[in-house]
Amino acid sequence: MNQHILIVGGGYVGLYTALRLQRKLHRELRSGEVRVTIIDPQSYMTYQPFLPEAAAGNLSPRHMVAPLRRVLPKVHILNGTVTKVDHAERTVTFQPAEGEPRQVAYDVIVMAAGSISRTLPIPGLTDIGIGFKTVGEAIALRNRVLHLLDVAESADDPEVRRRALTFVVVGAGFAGVEALAELEDMAKHSTRYYRNIGPSDLRWVLVEATDRVLPEVGPEMGRWTLEQLRERGIDVRLKTRLESCEGGHVVLSDGAEFDAETLVWTAGVKPSTVVGDSDLPLDERGRIKATAMLTVAGTQGAFAAGDAAGVPDVTDPGKYCAPNAQHAVRQAKVLADNVVRYLRGQELVQYRHKYVGSVAGLGLHQGVANVYGVKLRGFPAWFMHRTYHLSRVPTLNRKVRVVVDWTLALFFKRETISLGEMEHPRDGFRAAVATTRR
Repeated sequence: MNQHILIVGGGYVGLYTALRLQRKLHRELRSGEVRVTIIDPQSYMTYQPFLPEAAAGNLSPRHMVAPLRRVLPKVHILNGTVTKVDHAERTVTFQPAEGEPRQVAYDVIVMAAGSISRTLPIPGLTDIGIGFKTVGEAIALRNRVLHLLDVAESADDPEVRRRALTFVVVGAGFAGVEALAELEDMAKHSTRYYRNIGPSDLRWVLVEATDRVLPEVGPEMGRWTLEQLRERGIDVRLKTRLESCEGGHVVLSDGAEFDAETLVWTAGVKPSTVVGDSDLPLDERGRIKATAMLTVAGTQGAFAAGDAAGVPDVTDPGKYCAPNAQHAVRQAKVLADNVVRYLRGQELVQYRHKYVGSVAGLGLHQGVANVYGVKLRGFPAWFMHRTYHLSRVPTLNRKVRVVVDWTLALFFKRETISLGEMEHPRDGFRAAVATTRR
């Protein structure tokens, strides 16, 4: 049959689809009848639910990623971006990390490009704003928070101290609440090593346009989470929007104004840009229009799932599957099986799911969970959060490394060192060159 399966994106859907295809089509892959290729800018898949723990220093960033080439030895990995999809001609335009773009032909395409941060035209957002979707962003944010503690400790000007110790998070979904809770817990723990900074000097502000936090865990647990955050001294502002943050001067819709050095933007996502640069049909939200079989509506040889696709929820007619990791991992299994069925001329099956629930970490030994209708809070929820996500991390290798990190954290205090210079490794060398020239 000599078929080429091209997977655009190496995230949840891309990795798990390729893993299952590697197992289901092992004979065909060995004989060369089938080829599988993944195109992604990175050579690894990031397990995003662990980003808050990596930012807080509870987990090594290398242990929350799965190297694609090691995990998928039978799959060809191309690092770069897809800038255009021409499904009518069964080709994509591939832009490698270096060099000229080229055409890559395929027989079956899997659109698993995921999502990017959905931003708004807010004045100054690019001045101090940072997202929270990648390992780089999580580690840069950790370094920034710890660096600003150093700045405040060494400054005499109260305005400089106040600005450095003010942190704003926009968006009260999973990403925003977990990022804020873990970083606040880490920063508060770190103040014990400073002479001039105490926990009360830190100001954390959570800005949310709606009237609730963590809607994914239900109203009751959301209210409990809100109470916990406020008891920790976090300034939670509901029904409030960010109006501007030019030069670090934050202006909110409720009239509040203050200066801050750090603003984390987690207010929603949108499909990857490649979705709009294709001839595949889109729905009203700009996602690839998918069917319950995870095929692209009205096409042959095209499949889609995850954040970039609008997948109908057959368990709740008229609704779509939420763009989260739980759906992405489950959809990948059905998608891979349907690709195999498609190649063999068999009937495809629908993606049907049973809601498991939601878990969220709120710092060390704190969490909230709603699993199979069972509501947990505090330490039991935190333990459930870790157990659930450990079971979902791909490969035994990564699971063991994560457990080792957590075990070591039980016996040793977490690191509170900023390594921000790693983001600008040539600065020292350039300064030395400049000194030599003088």
